[in-house]
Amino acid sequence: MELRDIEIFLTLAEELHFGRTAERLHITASRVSHAIKKQERRIGAPLFERTSRTVSLTAVGDRLYQSLRPAYRQIVDGIDEVAAAARTSGGRLTLGTMGPQGWMIHDIMGRFQASHPGVQLVHRDLNPVDPLTPLRSGEIDVAHLWLPVRETDIVIGPITHTSPVVLAVAITHPYADRDSVCLEDYGDLTFVAPQSPVPASMEEAFQPFRTPSGRLVARGPVVANWDDQLKAVAAGQAVIACPAESARFYPWPNLVYLPVRDAPPCRWAFAWHTANNNPLIRALTAATNPDAPHQDPAQGERDLPG
Repeated sequence: MELRDIEIFLTLAEELHFGRTAERLHITASRVSHAIKKQERRIGAPLFERTSRTVSLTAVGDRLYQSLRPAYRQIVDGIDEVAAAARTSGGRLTLGTMGPQGWMIHDIMGRFQASHPGVQLVHRDLNPVDPLTPLRSGEIDVAHLWLPVRETDIVIGPITHTSPVVLAVAITHPYADRDSVCLEDYGDLTFVAPQSPVPASMEEAFQPFRTPSGRLVARGPVVANWDDQLKAVAAGQAVIACPAESARFYPWPNLVYLPVRDAPPCRWAFAWHTANNNPLIRALTAATNPDAPHQDPAQGERDLPG
């Protein structure tokens, strides 16, 4: 009998009402009914007497309740005790973030560290031109990435936030006086080319290979990091598309940031390698949205649509 099914049985035995049991456990009444029927088939006897108005324990059900309740409480208390010890006893989690995105997830990291004060959280700068290598090499446990990431060996957690997309151009660029640009304008521009093999799905999130009408989008100078990108733009050699936070954190006097009015917002999420079993990854994922139902990170979104 699974622990969740035991919890359902014990709760129904206390509430004696399928609807209240479902509400208390945040599941459906049909899930409660299914779990009870499965247990009754396994035991070979009814656990509850059901009428249109009442639910009551049978003698077998009452005996099972008296046997399971203290054992279940002991298991739950044991899990809580170990979890509490893990939060305070330490551990190490290495996180890679890109520039201002570390600031964008400040609240999440605050919740994580408040609930795990004994954990050593190590921060590493993540190169947007080569975002996945540190995960695959084991240099970092978790990367904070823009989506979509469609790599079979990378697990994606819940979305942390979204960012509008802007286009960075030199102050001398013909577009510098515009209020905004559109994706079709990309066909008249030259973008940087990443030195490392950034997955196409990720590159296209900011720098599509074709405009909406099908025109090719040119690539120009090869860059190895974020600083190279900004310098190429400032020199008038290329343009780059980037999250809107860049305008606030990199306000170079010779750069102009223009909203891309029809670009979908960029989504950000934590990601980790499938082979990484660091239990603190689960805790970090939970801190992303503390009010959401628990989800095992192993079941995170591996292929979120672009």
